[in-house]
Order: sequence, then C-alpha cells, then structure tokens
Amino acid sequence: MIYLDNHATTACDPRVVQAMLPFFTAHYGNAASPHGFGFQAAAAVAQAREEVASLLGAQAEEIIFTSGATEANNLAILGIAQKHQRLGGRRRRIVTTAIEHKSVTEPCQYLAELGWDIIYVPVNQKGIVDEQEATKLITDDTLLVSIQAANSEIGTIQAVQRLAAIAHERGALLHCDAAQAIGKISVSVTDWEVDLLSLSGHKLYGPKGVGALFLRGGAKQLPLVPLMRGGTQEYALRPGTTPVPLLIGLGMACHLAEAELSEDRDRIIQLRDDLEGRILHALPFVRRNGCEQNRLPNNSSLTFSGIEADALLANLPNLAISTGSACEAGSLDPSRVLINIGLSSSDAFCTLRFGLGRFTTADEVEHAAHQIVTACTKLALLLD
Repeated sequence: MIYLDNHATTACDPRVVQAMLPFFTAHYGNAASPHGFGFQAAAAVAQAREEVASLLGAQAEEIIFTSGATEANNLAILGIAQKHQRLGGRRRRIVTTAIEHKSVTEPCQYLAELGWDIIYVPVNQKGIVDEQEATKLITDDTLLVSIQAANSEIGTIQAVQRLAAIAHERGALLHCDAAQAIGKISVSVTDWEVDLLSLSGHKLYGPKGVGALFLRGGAKQLPLVPLMRGGTQEYALRPGTTPVPLLIGLGMACHLAEAELSEDRDRIIQLRDDLEGRILHALPFVRRNGCEQNRLPNNSSLTFSGIEADALLANLPNLAISTGSACEAGSLDPSRVLINIGLSSSDAFCTLRFGLGRFTTADEVEHAAHQIVTACTKLALLLD
C-alpha cells in the first residue's frame, strides 16, 4: 500500500513513540500527585509545554493542552463568546470563512442559533481570503475573527498577519486554526500577532488525541469560559487527569518539527511537484486547485475532469488517497471548500486530495503517478 492520504502520511514518528513508551509503564505517575512519581510526570509535562511553546515562539504559560485542534477551536470560539457575554460586552459579531474546518464553522453556527451575528468573508478561486471584504465586514461590533492558517483540502496559506492587523484595528481578537500548518511551514504567534491559535498532535507526526490552544498572555490575560468543569487542570480550562504520555509525544513532535522543518519542507515540495508533474503531463484534462505558489508543501488537490473520484479510487486499490477532509467523511454533498472556490458539483466529485509527508519516498511517488495515469486512461476509454 502506498499512502498519499493526509492522515496516513503524518503517522506517528517512531522517535515520538519511543519518547512516550516509558510514560505508559515505568513512569506512570499522575502529574497532579504530590510524590516522586507525580513530580517526575509533572516535570515531563512542563518540558512538553516548553517544546510546544518553542515551536510557536510562545511562552509556556500561554499553552493550554487539549485533545486536539477540534477541542481547541471550540474552546477558543465558544469560550471567548461566553466570557464576553458574561462580562456584559456588546460585541456580537464573529467573522470567519466558509472554507474553515467544521470544528470552526459548527461552533459558529451554534452561536448563530443563540443570536450571534456570524459573517463569512468570501475567498477567491485560489481559496485566498478577500482582504478588502474582510476590512468591510470586520466592524466595531466584531468580537472575534477566526481564520485558518492553511486549508486542509487545497493547501492555500492565508495572510494571517495582515488579517490579524485588520481585526486589531477594530478591537477584535484573531483566532487561527493552524492544525494543517504546524510542522509544515514556519508558524510564529509573535510575527503573526494572533491572539489564539489551535493545533493537533497527529498533524505533525505526533499521537492522536492531543493538541493545544495558544492564548496570548495566558489564561489570566485572556480568560475563557471552559467547555467542561470538574477540575483545575490546564489553568482550570480543561479538567481531567493529565494524559502524560500523549503530552510527551506532542512535545517531542514539536521538538522534531522545529529541528527538521526546513529539511522536511524542501524534500516534500520536490516530491509533490514530481507527483503533480507526472500526472499533469500525462493527463491534460487534470487541473490543480488552490494557490500554486502559496500553499502547504505536502498538499495537492487535483480535479480529474469527467472521472469521478470514487470510480478512480476503486481502480487504485494499492493507493490510500482522500476525496476531501476527514471531518466531512460520509457526507453525500460535494466538498464545501471546492464549491466555495468556484468548482461545480460535478468537478468537486472528480477531485482528489493528495498528502505527502516525512515518510513518503520518491519511489512511492513514481509508482503512484504511474498507477493513477494508467487508471485514468482506462476509465477515460470506458467513458468514451
């Protein structure tokens, strides 16, 4: 099996697994317990928090551990909105885009049901946020702007720093879902001037089930209403026993990403460009989606005009490729990301997303491209 799926190509790095293993067995202390085993666990968690913060250019006290970016996004959006409301604030507008992850759009939809004004800034055919429209739509009534760093389906990278400046001019906060970007491109919360930022461990070769939320200045400086109650862990924002092994894994994944990002990025870009070049050269009816110059190094979204993606996948049993975002799995509707950048429903159903990663090889890319070209040629002849 050749893995060209965004999740499969970010499998947990063996070095991350090795770092986690002792904390499943030999060092099984509760980080909140006042004894030697607990102190050892707490020290390891503190180191992991430092490693996550270092990758982002943040301070350790600004990192809140979560179960992943989905929880972090919910905590950011709902936590900010509820806190503002409790304090008697009058801002009732939240600005986002229609191509965000569902863990952003659904909390926004929930707030809309409660009477909040949810505004969607349009994007162009490359998936880039229209900054002129953003300037008009982010008003003095805006509490929060939530914009992803990079899109999971088409890879387009947003101008987060400029959007943060627009938000701040109106006194609004900027939240960034950076799950897709962390470990793929350089991310600096200082340079980007974001107020909140979400990430997931499994997107940067760490374990599933762990992530983090960056809060500028920490929980005291930027208070949120917690989603759950029952303990004082994570500055009282996330109760429950600290999952020490997962946090160790996240910390190690961030440490490796900081050390190896440039090397990984350059190699993966070459592999992705080789994959696209082989397919586009052999199949003139295939076209690329998203922003060619400003996109994630590991991402490729290709529309195989006239050939439905499901039919193509059925003829590629040895390849693991995705038809879209995993959060949309099971939906009978076309990708809302592709529709919002102007693709027709039929073209959206003819689109595949390729994800390359740290463990993808040149041989795999060559074999995958050959199989895709062969399968497309066969299907094209059948359709004729």
